[in-house]
Amino acid sequence: MPDEREQQKLALQGGLKAVTSIEGKGKPKIGVEEFMAVARRFGFSEKTLGGIREVVEAQDLGGGPFLANYYSDLEETCVQAFERTAREVFGAKYAIGVSSGTGALHAAFVAAGVGPGTEIICPAIGFFATADAVVMAKGVPVFCDVDESLHMDPASIEALITPRTVAIAPTHVMGGVCEMGAIMEVARRHDLKVIEDCAQSCGASCNGRPVGTFGDLGCFSISAYKIVGGGEGGLLLTDDERLWERAQNTVESGGLWRPDRFGPPRYEGELFCGTNYRMSEMEAAVDAVQLRKVGDVVERFRGVRDAVAGALKTYREITPQKLNDPEGDVGYVLRFYPETLELTEKIAEALRAEGINASSRGRTDRPDWHQYSFMFPITLKAAPTEVRCPFECPVYREAGGQVDYARGDCPMADDLFDRVVTVSLNQWYTPGDCASIAAGINKVLSAYCTEAPDGAAWL
Repeated sequence: MPDEREQQKLALQGGLKAVTSIEGKGKPKIGVEEFMAVARRFGFSEKTLGGIREVVEAQDLGGGPFLANYYSDLEETCVQAFERTAREVFGAKYAIGVSSGTGALHAAFVAAGVGPGTEIICPAIGFFATADAVVMAKGVPVFCDVDESLHMDPASIEALITPRTVAIAPTHVMGGVCEMGAIMEVARRHDLKVIEDCAQSCGASCNGRPVGTFGDLGCFSISAYKIVGGGEGGLLLTDDERLWERAQNTVESGGLWRPDRFGPPRYEGELFCGTNYRMSEMEAAVDAVQLRKVGDVVERFRGVRDAVAGALKTYREITPQKLNDPEGDVGYVLRFYPETLELTEKIAEALRAEGINASSRGRTDRPDWHQYSFMFPITLKAAPTEVRCPFECPVYREAGGQVDYARGDCPMADDLFDRVVTVSLNQWYTPGDCASIAAGINKVLSAYCTEAPDGAAWL
């Protein structure tokens, strides 16, 4: 038994340790019940869940898994695996897994230099998240009209460029692709950054090159609502190291991504305040698997589209959607424009009656945040404070900025968005399904339109 003096001697000085073991032993923070909660989300039967529980309870989970992208004992975390897969799939130098496509857009706009006093050219058709992320970065969206492809019209961009313009944000809509060659030519001529919104067209390509790799930054939604994705997730791509670092600053709380995460700036301008758009390990585990499937998913969709479109007749009163790259589009919708709104409504209703998944706006005034004039947080220039930044902030006004939004600003978008009929396709349609859908479309169009062998081709 050591004497009191020996007991008080510090371990650093050769004395005995005060604590040699810990008796308390708890259960894993994340253990069996959490695993079973995930299993239930897959919809397994109670019988199957009982079998799963029996197997899992027999396993010693130790302290349980650490479901975050930091301090992991894994050689490669799930987020790192997702990012590596993205680099391989798209051929990009840098990839960042984030919590949503909107988070990717916000980080991309900040990286590109969007801020007070700047303007960004956005498409008149495409989900609100693109313009919303511009405003979150304190920039002002300026809407560009579309052409018959429903994508940003390259011929309309130049007239919108001002000394305040810093970037163009083309959106690849509903599985389609923009004319990226023409857009990049305008952007480079005016020294503008390009941020591609690929949320609706993951896996699409333009002239053989994946969308998201033409611009300075490419943003994707990898979510349950999109072509691939399990829940809520996003992805940012770039080949520019400095843009990658700037985007990381927004995603990773201002600099936690760096090798010395709490260290001072390594170069002027490296650090600035950010937020937390980190992707979770649970989401990344699913999405890393999902992303590897995108090539097969796209191939199936294209095969279905080609089978349906290849069996369609042509009609005098019907104009198929312009496809900027038929071989590169994903092809999960078939879209066309009847001559009038009245004809649009009749055709869409008749297609649904035939069992075909068809939709249209027609003559409704129902708001839809996929079209610029209905994006009320933007068009009303709404803001959380009376300063009304960025629309009326002093920096923007001093730079000569003034913006107003109204229906009629983009007449092609106004017209086409209302007239278009959309037939949604499923990658798992059989040849028989494709034949019956094509026959149903021909049946309806022949009832309301005039067959014209020399009419506009579907593909």
